[in-house]
Amino acid sequence: MDDAFQYSDEFGPLKIIHLYEPSLALKAVLVVDNVAMGPSIGGIRMAVDVTTEECVRLARAMTFKNAAAGLPHGGGKAVICADPKMNKPDKEALIRAFAQGLRNEETYIFAPDMGVDEECMAWIRDEVGRVVGLPYVFGGIPLDKLGATGWGLTQVVDVVAKDRGFKVKGARFVVQGFGAVGKHVSRFLVEKGALLVGVSDSCGAICNKSGLDVDQLLALKAEGKSVTEYADATQISSDGLVSLECDVWIPAARPDVIHEGNVQSLNTKVMVQGANIPCTLEAEEYLHQHGVLCIPDFIANAGGVICAAMEYHGAAQAAAFQAIEDKIRRNTEQVLKRVNEQSMLPREAAVALAKKRLNKAMSYRRYSLFSTAPHFL
Repeated sequence: MDDAFQYSDEFGPLKIIHLYEPSLALKAVLVVDNVAMGPSIGGIRMAVDVTTEECVRLARAMTFKNAAAGLPHGGGKAVICADPKMNKPDKEALIRAFAQGLRNEETYIFAPDMGVDEECMAWIRDEVGRVVGLPYVFGGIPLDKLGATGWGLTQVVDVVAKDRGFKVKGARFVVQGFGAVGKHVSRFLVEKGALLVGVSDSCGAICNKSGLDVDQLLALKAEGKSVTEYADATQISSDGLVSLECDVWIPAARPDVIHEGNVQSLNTKVMVQGANIPCTLEAEEYLHQHGVLCIPDFIANAGGVICAAMEYHGAAQAAAFQAIEDKIRRNTEQVLKRVNEQSMLPREAAVALAKKRLNKAMSYRRYSLFSTAPHFL
């Protein structure tokens, strides 16, 4: 019995649901962490190595992310243990079966994440309806196509650059993971005059200290190729990407890529976490002790869920992107204020901000974890 509650604390998780359909090789987990602020929103992550523990950690990050952003939603996350590059008919069958398995789980609103795109959201809409990140044809705001998360990360870089005394124009940055998040933050930052000096994808990493052409990298990815096929660059190891000198280092891929074993090699002024849980707590503490500012995931990469929530409530694209800019800049400034005045670890400052809002919401509920709408005695 104790093992069943190994992840629990005063905030949740409310429920952990395992789905298994052997005829389709469907193995999936949904974690609804906390719904005190409203029904949970969180992306579906598809990868061959996802775990329940990872899902629990990601769901908690969503709880804090939504609370910090002041959204009327709780935190949840789903993972599907499968290869996202499987053929389309099999992937569609798997996604539809997953949606059907959760058709009555009204505490969760489906959203896209790694390995799952707007087309998958359209399949889910056809099955259950509670979904965001839809194609334009359904009135959606396609998060990955427009780069909502990347837009938010750009706002963070702008705020922290002023705090740390350097300009975005001319700043050198590295992106670990040139996917849905990484390619857009690269595009936005280069438009502001920053210089992309290192980048990676699942096939490898490259660098050019004079700068990489983002348009060429985007063209390669559009052709289904790797960034390693970029002509005017030096191929380096993943460790080489970590140690590459820069002003801003942006992890935008998998969890725990920066850890006790490699954090000492990081050679940057600022880390802005584009991925969810990309850095262990021990590594964040090390960076703080050595003067490297590390903006936590649920503050920095909230652009996607802010956009998703705005879509769910009927907002247009322009309003959603303005909300991303306003909320993320304000939250980053509030975290920096605590860090600078109290010498707090940035994550501690961010968690304090989120918990204050979450506790306030929970105080209004009869059963603080369970209610997705107010109840009256």
